Amino acid sequence: MAASLIPDPVISTTSTCAPERTRGEHVFKIEGYSVCKGFGVGKFIRSATFSVGGHDWCVRYYPDGVTEAYRDYVSVYLELMNRDVEVLALCHLTLVQQATGSPAQFASPKLMAPVLLSSSIGSITWSWGYATFATRSDLEASSHWYIPDDVLLIKCELTVIKPKVAQMSMTTRNFHIQVPPSDLSDNLRSLLEEGEGSDVSFKVKDEVFTVEKIVLAMRSPVFKAELYGPMRDKFEQSITIKDMEPAVFKALLRFIYSDELPPMDDLNDDDKQEMVKHLLVATDRYGVERMKLMCERKLCKFLEANNVATTLALADQHHCSKLKDACIGFINSLDRVDDVMTSTGYQHLKRACPSVFVGMWEKAAKIRKLQ
Repeated sequence: MAASLIPDPVISTTSTCAPERTRGEHVFKIEGYSVCKGFGVGKFIRSATFSVGGHDWCVRYYPDGVTEAYRDYVSVYLELMNRDVEVLALCHLTLVQQATGSPAQFASPKLMAPVLLSSSIGSITWSWGYATFATRSDLEASSHWYIPDDVLLIKCELTVIKPKVAQMSMTTRNFHIQVPPSDLSDNLRSLLEEGEGSDVSFKVKDEVFTVEKIVLAMRSPVFKAELYGPMRDKFEQSITIKDMEPAVFKALLRFIYSDELPPMDDLNDDDKQEMVKHLLVATDRYGVERMKLMCERKLCKFLEANNVATTLALADQHHCSKLKDACIGFINSLDRVDDVMTSTGYQHLKRACPSVFVGMWEKAAKIRKLQ
């Protein structure tokens, strides 16, 4: 499949919005705390107007609470003085310890998100603050800190946030090229099937296979040693393979060229199992380790009481440690080991692979200890 260019490019843009922040502080000094006390519920003393972020503000101090419900409290509020505007702001109100100048324990919580203050007609959000800022009793109990010489200091820390129009920061034109999936395996398979460029042939019984030496050498250390090693002059352009069926050698070549096992859909389970066993022997012979592991995995799926001994003997003879462990584990997990011992392959296993029995019984003993 040829690569294709999408006719119309995709235009990608990026914009950035960075709100403007303006910070300010104002300290409201109230001389004569004791004189203001008893001023009346809902009545306040307003600070001078101060400007932050292009807007005018003031602090309102309620010595007897903002409403009747808060008559035992000192209430403190921030007021937006401009009219017909909306402002986003963060505010923090504190009493100041006059001996040290540091903020006091009497303070409003720090806002994590700004509040919207509006002074439009009919709006009720033109001020922000705390009705329960401090109880008079607590405040007067700490008068030496907060009301020395009958003077109270209220500090207002204010941040005005002004949203700005997002600015275009980047524009790119992306041309998308569609890349087809890799066809390397298809190309190599075609090279095998068509025989073009072949420089060596293998005769397996009555069939001849023409292939490329370099491909075999890349995929098999055994073929590499035979075709390019010190003994290469011993081998002619035609090599005879003994003790192997043509179908098995053909399947081995297919995997070397395409990294795929041959399809076996036309075989029944017994024939499929035998084919995989022959392929495992071939992969061990030529050192094609990935194909060997794939064969081991397939043989694990065929394990039954009547064939596990034969498969275990095969795994031991061809250095298949994972398949060997799977067979031993399968035998130790059976409720009726008698079915294994009466199978045809069991007697062969005892004669040909006595070391396997040691490992099998040792593993069985470990399992019994764990139970």
